[in-house]
Amino acid sequence: MLLQIQTPEPARPAADDGPALWRLGFRPFYLLGAAFAAVGVPLWVVFYAGAARAPAGLPAHLWHSHEMVFGFAIAIIAGFLFTAVRNWTNLPTPRGARLAALAALWLAVRVAYLAGAPGLAFALELAFLALVAFALLAVLVRARNRRNYFVGVLFVVLALADGAFYAAATGAWTAFPPDAPVRFALYLVVTLTFVIGGRVIPMFTANAIRGLSQFRDARLDRAAIAAGVLAFGLELAGAPALATVPAALAAAGLHAARLWGWRPLATRARPILWILHAGYAWICVGFVMLAAAGAGLVARPLALHAFALGAVGGLVIGMITRTALGHTGRMLTAGRSETTMYVLVQLAALARVFGPLLLPQAALGWVEASAALWCAAFAVYLVAYWPKLSRPRVDGQPG
Repeated sequence: MLLQIQTPEPARPAADDGPALWRLGFRPFYLLGAAFAAVGVPLWVVFYAGAARAPAGLPAHLWHSHEMVFGFAIAIIAGFLFTAVRNWTNLPTPRGARLAALAALWLAVRVAYLAGAPGLAFALELAFLALVAFALLAVLVRARNRRNYFVGVLFVVLALADGAFYAAATGAWTAFPPDAPVRFALYLVVTLTFVIGGRVIPMFTANAIRGLSQFRDARLDRAAIAAGVLAFGLELAGAPALATVPAALAAAGLHAARLWGWRPLATRARPILWILHAGYAWICVGFVMLAAAGAGLVARPLALHAFALGAVGGLVIGMITRTALGHTGRMLTAGRSETTMYVLVQLAALARVFGPLLLPQAALGWVEASAALWCAAFAVYLVAYWPKLSRPRVDGQPG
């Protein structure tokens, strides 16, 4: 299966050596992404509330939106893909000193932005994205794994989007507002989630619940993906409501039909499954909110947070627990800590998206509540998963 990355075969190089933390990409990048999620969002709320000055060089809202996509989300995606590509090709992806250097480079970007040096941060980030793209493509090309070349190209496209962001944010390019490249990057990440999610979520569900009857249709999958990409493209292009509203509603309906066919209600007693279905359901919510924003009924940031917190956040917390358990030799079962994380992320998304609609006069309070819930979810991850990710696999296998 394209994205089945639990229990990989050992890569061809010799046995693991050195600290366990640097043996496979998911280990440091899951921890770094979770740590940044736990710290970065509360820090943004401090800036948003006016309790402290934002980093020099970028407006606070641009720092926040950029860092949640290019910092948090990209860290998780890089860790996931380093691990997945190793499994797809049976060839080694960065490990040891190379992996540590990439992690240090990612961290240096975050520090440079906070230090008020956006030019340095941008240069370091381009280097990071280019090195990740090269590392992935080198392995895929060597293995002649053509169908997955897109994961390396993804980081090239993200580097171009980051360049457009920096040019717009510094005034060097005024053809579009600086938030447009960040929205593009977010939509690209969401597109990746509904492409990958469409493969792994029904597969994980069918494998775990024997005898489950699902409805899956390749034509529906293609239509849902195409409708989603079209809705995102129209929104980015600033198309009139007459075009964006029906496109977004069509995307919501098609993705909802797709999700319903995977039998989400059958997973309600299995948290490690229902979190993936819940995350995917937020894609449908996001498109409905995007249609409402196009019609002038709600503010666009509510739609963006439905995608970012609900869809990306929900699927991230589901996958970084599931794949970390599988790749450290543990059973794929959610315990109390995992279930707590899942619930907290869902509550954070609900508070941020629907709270301001229910009580707009308490908008800041909803933002603060959402940030606290989000921070708590990823803090629990760090406490629960640092021992798992910093130590060798419990089954003695490499990785």
